[in-house]
Amino acid sequence: IFEWWYFRKYGTSFIEQVSVSHLRPLLGGVDSSSPSNSNTSNGDADSNRQSVSECKVWRNPLNLFRGAEYNRYTWVTGREPLTYYDMNLSAQDHQTFFTCDSDHLRPADAIMQKAWRERNPQARISAAHEALELEDCATAYILLAEEEATTIMEAERLFKQALKAGEGCYRRSQQLQHHGTQYEAQHRRDTNVLVYIKRRLAMCSRKLGRTREAVKMMRDLMKEFPLLSMFNIHENLLESLLELQNYADVQAVLAKYDDISLPKSATICYTAALLKARAVSDK
Repeated sequence: IFEWWYFRKYGTSFIEQVSVSHLRPLLGGVDSSSPSNSNTSNGDADSNRQSVSECKVWRNPLNLFRGAEYNRYTWVTGREPLTYYDMNLSAQDHQTFFTCDSDHLRPADAIMQKAWRERNPQARISAAHEALELEDCATAYILLAEEEATTIMEAERLFKQALKAGEGCYRRSQQLQHHGTQYEAQHRRDTNVLVYIKRRLAMCSRKLGRTREAVKMMRDLMKEFPLLSMFNIHENLLESLLELQNYADVQAVLAKYDDISLPKSATICYTAALLKARAVSDK
């Protein structure tokens, strides 16, 4: 009961916090985020890795479209596809990626800041429409594409409108980013919005059968923004390359992103297993 209350109040697991922050160091575990010493031998590194307990939940909710894909499960089974924890993780991500402290300066962004915190889906959708009545707001289009659109084609149309609005904001904030911390934060937010939109458009292309176009879009995006790995664009690229059966390219992407210090996702694990099985079967 205490764990449930703590999670409802603070949005994080008390057991997970205690195990990761307090128990693991006492039991001799190492923090996977800390940089490894260059003098550490491979044997030591392996033993350290084994002592790290995997407590983190992989952030899955951004891998499918909520309206067009997750809701399909609800229509068929009458059950919710996402847990309370999933919804909480995606709400945190939305607020981190799509809002900043200067949102009050733009009326539409101020509305969207409240919309991302809203728990009721219909209230979020209404707020997005309200923001669009004031101006062309990229994050409002994102919310509608994610939650109101019931097909991938409809989502793609809204994301294209979001891209047009997002590119305008990105160019303006890029010119002002050196004028102070407030402008810098705004530019960081606008960059996140632009990358998110382009990634989603690439996902739409793949789901609509334009797989080669999707691969090109993802490669261009990773080249333009190489540091933004938190959106897991490489995983979408792996899925597209597997669909095209370009196994040499899959191996190259996997070699770059299958890093022992990063948390493992099902895409990375199964792709690595598939390539190993193919290598054996070819012989």
